[in-house]
Amino acid sequence: MNIQDVINIARSAGEKIMEVYAREDFGTRLKSDDSPLTEADLAAHHVIVDGLQALDADIPVLSEESSDIAWDERQQWDRYWLVDPLDGTKEFIKRNGEFTVNIALIDNHEAVLGVVYAPVLDVTYYGDENGAYKVSEAGETIEIQVVAHQADEIWKVVGSRSHAGDSLVAFLEELGDHEMVSMGSSLKLCLVAEGAAHIYPRLGPTSEWDTAASHAVVNAAGGEVVVAETGEPLQYNTKESLLNPFFIVQAD
Repeated sequence: MNIQDVINIARSAGEKIMEVYAREDFGTRLKSDDSPLTEADLAAHHVIVDGLQALDADIPVLSEESSDIAWDERQQWDRYWLVDPLDGTKEFIKRNGEFTVNIALIDNHEAVLGVVYAPVLDVTYYGDENGAYKVSEAGETIEIQVVAHQADEIWKVVGSRSHAGDSLVAFLEELGDHEMVSMGSSLKLCLVAEGAAHIYPRLGPTSEWDTAASHAVVNAAGGEVVVAETGEPLQYNTKESLLNPFFIVQAD
């Protein structure tokens, strides 16, 4: 599997999203059948699905926009694509640029390849067995890796602008001295992957397509995504529900 082909598909999907995002009459409606957000979602979805099926028609695709595939069918899959055509609804509506296109390859419940593309920022993160990389707006490609917290350092913690709660407050109190780095969408996991933050505690709901691509990048960068309650690696397609348990992203 050539990851550059997947990057090209993600960037093509991002171009479709930007066609909608650039409109002056964009509005602020949330998802409905005719909202700009839904239009952008669906346009990106079709580009991604068509592109991935052209790469290998035998690998099924599970997208947020086609998530009604029955568990009876899905549990038979050992290898499949897991896609979020547009991750970061609130970021899209707020026009802050922190939304992404996410494409992951899942193999035996693990995210083994991932591409995260932020169309407004024109930044790409990707990772597989060959390592983790970031492509800047200027087109420069650099290898990235996680940075472990040292005992004499203040914790750099990634947080969400859109989600917070008592569990996170308690976690941070136990963690000790820290500074928060706010970010939207799957870019939060990518900040840990590139060493810009030490840890990202997600103690709120997410879906599997929200995390898989950036999870693969974190793994390739030497980090881990573990279930908060058990410390076990976060896995995919192990149950009927597509909701993730609460998790922690950190250096391995």
